[in-house]
Amino acid sequence: MFTLRVPAAVIGLCAAAVFVSAPGAAADEPFYKGKRLTVMINYAVGGPTDIEGRLFSRHIAKHIDGHPNILVQNIDGAGGLVGTTWLGEIAPKDGTVVGYLTGAAWVYASEPEKHRVDLRTYEFIAYQPGTAVYYVRSDVEPGMRDATDIVKAKGLISGGLAADNSKDLLIRLTLDMLGVPHRHVTGYRSNSAARLAVQRNEVGFFSESPPGYRSVVEPSMVKTGLVVPLYYDPGYDGASLTVPKQAAGLSILPFHELYRKAKGTTPSGQLWDVYLAGLSINATMQRLIVLPPRAPPAAVDALRAAVLRLNADAVFAEDATKAMGFVPQYEASPDTNRKVRQALALRPEIRTFVADYIKSGRK
Repeated sequence: MFTLRVPAAVIGLCAAAVFVSAPGAAADEPFYKGKRLTVMINYAVGGPTDIEGRLFSRHIAKHIDGHPNILVQNIDGAGGLVGTTWLGEIAPKDGTVVGYLTGAAWVYASEPEKHRVDLRTYEFIAYQPGTAVYYVRSDVEPGMRDATDIVKAKGLISGGLAADNSKDLLIRLTLDMLGVPHRHVTGYRSNSAARLAVQRNEVGFFSESPPGYRSVVEPSMVKTGLVVPLYYDPGYDGASLTVPKQAAGLSILPFHELYRKAKGTTPSGQLWDVYLAGLSINATMQRLIVLPPRAPPAAVDALRAAVLRLNADAVFAEDATKAMGFVPQYEASPDTNRKVRQALALRPEIRTFVADYIKSGRK
């Protein structure tokens, strides 16, 4: 019988090799392997952010290395600020909770002191440009039949979510620029609640981003004649106005073109400057995909890579087109943190005007 004798020194080296390589093998495993990822949406169930956030959640797991289980959680209130604050202050910082946020950039840029956790310290995975579609009840006096009829409106009541919310500010700014007398009623907890207020004739004017507009407003309110679509917010990159991808196929004009058609001139002045400032932040970064401060770099890298894969997912695109009429395209790169943090700033004179404007809306 043949016996192989291995020197004790060699046995020791082999054991050491096994001991050293084991941690390395574990380190090579995907960050999200065996984990659960919670997607926190900062608006209520049924609204545009929720529709889009749940669509994102349905498809993102297959693109994340490690394929974590996905849980969706809605934390709404105060125009999205409650959820944004919870993410930075309470949520685990271990990469297992990511925020799908609307309006966070504008709220911070206009009133940074309201944030108990500085938004610039969050880890920004990606962002998505957006727009809003504005509509009015057709029975608002003297009767709304065409989009330009809005300049004739009498006794108009507009609805909103919070006095300092970007939606409220843009609603008020556009109506003020058009010279439409109105009373603004705010504090509706969600888009779906404000939409119900329109249906009940509590308010006559509101705006929604394309997911909510295309999936609910268009089929159940526009086609029935209850409301008339008016205009949408153009994109603005700080230099030029553009048509957002989400507005493709809409049979209405961007605000500045509706203004020109109704008033015979182009918008200008302080209100227009503030409107553009709002677009440069809110329309450019309407949605933010964000991890809490001090999240692990491995989690940031894994989610950012997954978002870029999602952009090329044909099944996601088909699902999004059916649900919302457009396909979200997320901007994500190693430079995303710098770009977002740099954009979270308003000129002092704009911020002062906005602060006064918000106060006037609370009266």
